[in-house]
Amino acid sequence: EHLRICPQEYTCCTTEMEDKLSQQSKLEFENLVEETSHFVRTTFVSRHKKFDEFFRELLENAEKSLNDMFVRTYGMLYMQNSEVFQDLFTELKRYYTGGNVNLEEMLNDFWARLLERMFQLINPQYHFSEDYLECVSKYTDQLKPFGDVPRKLKIQVTRAFIAARTFVQGLTVGREVANRVSKVSPTPGCIRALMKMLYCPYCRGLPTVRPCNNYCLNVMKGCLANQADLDTEWNLFIDAMLLVAERLEGPFNIESVMDPIDVKISEAIMNMQENSMQVSAKVFQGCGQPKPAPALRSARAVPENFNTRFRPYNPEERPTTAAGTSLDRLVTDIKEKLKLSKKVWSALPYTICKDESVTAGTSNEEECWNGHSKARYLPEIMNDGLTNQINNPEVDVDITRPDTFIRQQIMALRVMTNKLKNAYNGNDVNFQDTSDESSGSGSGSGCMDDVCPTEFEFVTTEAPAVDPDRREVDSSAAQPGPSLLSGCLVCIALVSQRLCR
Repeated sequence: EHLRICPQEYTCCTTEMEDKLSQQSKLEFENLVEETSHFVRTTFVSRHKKFDEFFRELLENAEKSLNDMFVRTYGMLYMQNSEVFQDLFTELKRYYTGGNVNLEEMLNDFWARLLERMFQLINPQYHFSEDYLECVSKYTDQLKPFGDVPRKLKIQVTRAFIAARTFVQGLTVGREVANRVSKVSPTPGCIRALMKMLYCPYCRGLPTVRPCNNYCLNVMKGCLANQADLDTEWNLFIDAMLLVAERLEGPFNIESVMDPIDVKISEAIMNMQENSMQVSAKVFQGCGQPKPAPALRSARAVPENFNTRFRPYNPEERPTTAAGTSLDRLVTDIKEKLKLSKKVWSALPYTICKDESVTAGTSNEEECWNGHSKARYLPEIMNDGLTNQINNPEVDVDITRPDTFIRQQIMALRVMTNKLKNAYNGNDVNFQDTSDESSGSGSGSGCMDDVCPTEFEFVTTEAPAVDPDRREVDSSAAQPGPSLLSGCLVCIALVSQRLCR
């Protein structure tokens, strides 16, 4: 019969078999790409989950630590005003999960509210109206009743939370892009080239002859031309992630900010206590003399325990480290994995073609399938990317029509890279959803198929099942002798076996 793909010589295949083997080639190629990109996908899935769990648990631990310390130190006075502190942590969590929270304004509001509450506690002999307390809060910056703690804490919290939130969002974007790009849809020209490379040897009675390595590279570079174009923006994204990771290790370390936040806030409260008379006098001068409280209330003195200095926790008393690890260990691990994921998309053809189940390897350049016979592959290897496939000898590639889907992923990476650069400089970024399926919340998600491998895993496709006792057929035979006929019978059986899977 007249074959459309395989060489027009002695063959074991029919046009119907060619069609079925073309579909089989398509499926095998899709599986190869998905398996070859497995390590980068699982890196982003598992590390996103770990970082998100860590940051959330860190916030929970910090809130619990503050609550325990303040109950022990200030007792009922704290419990009666605990919503001020609860609101602080609620807003920090809301910011981390992508909420529209201005950190600086939120922290300013926290200190203003705390000043209002404390001002009433240190002046129980007076009654303060809402308007008066609003006037009091306006003196927060001028009087600095809490010392320098609010200013320092604002800088530390803002930088740390911006870096943490943006980094987790970056892991989300990396995860989504990797998942999407690994699901390829080969073009008709690609499917034709795959069929010719993977199954035409069977049709020629050469079931044990694998494709030449360079032949495989040209086929894969043609089929994955658009994926290779993702590499430039992907590498810039990885570089930006590594920069923010360095910030998380150093001055923007959220763990070093949140762990002692209870101590810092308590220091601020003590500073207010020690300067209560001066603060009250200046407020009375600026806001006017308040009205005396009813006799019953004015008779009450400030409870003794309000003036009690807190006793800091010893290290062994402090909560266990979040998620059973430390930020330094997490960052060290993710930096190694991120570096390994650079150039992953342009490397796909090389990774696939060095798989011994796919090609004959680089050491066997003479006894391999070159698309026509068992011989050396002579054409030159194409460079990476879409525009370089204009003269690809194996795959018909339309270089004038870039893949829209890949271009969308490039744009998503570009937007995320810009946010990471802002976070590196300590600048807040306006978070919007960067993909159809991911949210700005950076919320945790389980690993795909409940698998979170921590190391590189490469899974190869199953090699064609060949009986070791069967002899390879000499492709140079001029006439279809008994060896070719028997080889054809073997190939038909093997092809049928592959198609029936």
